[in-house]
Amino acid sequence: MELEKRPDGRPQEPPRRSDPEGCVAAAVRVPVRIVALVLVVPVRMAWDVLVVAGRFLRDTVFRPAGRALAWLGRVLFVWPLVGIWRYAVVPVARGVALLGHVLLVVPAVWLYRTVLTPAGRGLYAALAWLGRYLVVVPAAWLYAWLLTPVGHALAWCGRGLAWCLGMIVTGVGAVLTGVGAVLYWITRVLVVLPALVLWRWVLTPVGRVLAVIGREVLDALGHAWRIAGHVSRAFGRFLGTLWRWTVAEPARWAYRSVLTPVGHAVRDTVLRPLADAGRAAGRVTRQALAAARLTVRQARADVRRALFGEPAKPPPVDRREPSVAEARTLGSSTTALTKD
Repeated sequence: MELEKRPDGRPQEPPRRSDPEGCVAAAVRVPVRIVALVLVVPVRMAWDVLVVAGRFLRDTVFRPAGRALAWLGRVLFVWPLVGIWRYAVVPVARGVALLGHVLLVVPAVWLYRTVLTPAGRGLYAALAWLGRYLVVVPAAWLYAWLLTPVGHALAWCGRGLAWCLGMIVTGVGAVLTGVGAVLYWITRVLVVLPALVLWRWVLTPVGRVLAVIGREVLDALGHAWRIAGHVSRAFGRFLGTLWRWTVAEPARWAYRSVLTPVGHAVRDTVLRPLADAGRAAGRVTRQALAAARLTVRQARADVRRALFGEPAKPPPVDRREPSVAEARTLGSSTTALTKD
């Protein structure tokens, strides 16, 4: 009997029983996650290494090789086939089509219009007349005077036979209904009820426990995969930092501090004087070649004058401006022509 009342006036709730699924999950979760983490970390790191190697091979080997193979296939197969199709197959096909049209289609159309169409109309009329008097009229007589009475007699016999069969089927159905009811209750008592008890009190609890274990295993694998991803990423960053400070940064320092000054010194002390000397030598060579060409041209002109004499000079052209009198005479002539 309850001596004290609750402040809110509600009766005290009975204590809750512990959930068996929660107990199983709590007992399985930690060991499964530890084992999954130990097993999944190497697999995830190996997977990340394979992914990096695959991307490197894709960018440096497979993609250039694929482009080269595509270009080679286009050169060796596509362009020749396109040329053969465009300049050989298509013209030949057009010629064959034109020849077939001229030799087959046009004569066939003419034959159909001028010969087969009139002949077909006459043949259709003859066949229609023969079919009407040789098939339709005898068939109508046979249906009206022979098949209809025989059909009525067979229908009457069929109705009687159907009534007899219906009575037999009714009796057999009653027997089968009783046998089915007996078999139903025997099956229900001997098979269904034991299977229901087995499902409800054995398989369902075992299935729930296995489902909890499987769910925890899957959650543990996912958690371990994520943790392994973080570990692999951290290890990759460590390797990248190690590569940067042991190889990349020293190489960059050597390039900036050693190779660049040495290259500038070599350029200023060796390459640039050599280039200036080369340009001067080229300039002298071009001048010598120009002087040699001029000498050869003058010698050729002297030989031509010695053999053929001096060339004829064109008459001089008077390029002076016309005087005032000439201008007036030209103006008066132009005025007279205009008046005429």
